[in-house]
Amino acid sequence: MTAATALDERTEEHDLLAADALAPGEMTGVRAGRWSVLLVRTAEGWHALNDRCPHAAARLSPGRLRGRQVLCPLHGARFDIASGRCAGAAYGAVRTFPLRVENGRVLVTLPARPPEMVETPLN
Repeated sequence: MTAATALDERTEEHDLLAADALAPGEMTGVRAGRWSVLLVRTAEGWHALNDRCPHAAARLSPGRLRGRQVLCPLHGARFDIASGRCAGAAYGAVRTFPLRVENGRVLVTLPARPPEMVETPLN
């Protein structure tokens, strides 16, 4: 996907959970339509990523949060929660999504289209 395609992509905002549902240092996987989203809360704020490791298509939500990185539960690959970039390996980045907290709710903006096969976790 080119940068222009990403900018032109239609999006929808989804109300995913109450902001007090996670404490700083916690993360969870949630469904929004057909998308699987990893929500991460740190002391600095919230992040939303596609809940799929680009290497083995496993969900990242059962993994571990270490500082500003989520570790894949299958092979330990580390992904930056803000940028989605892989640290220390040659795997692709995890897609990140815009997020905001309003009136005590976590709202994430996702593509209006269904996820493609390469964006969908296998488990």
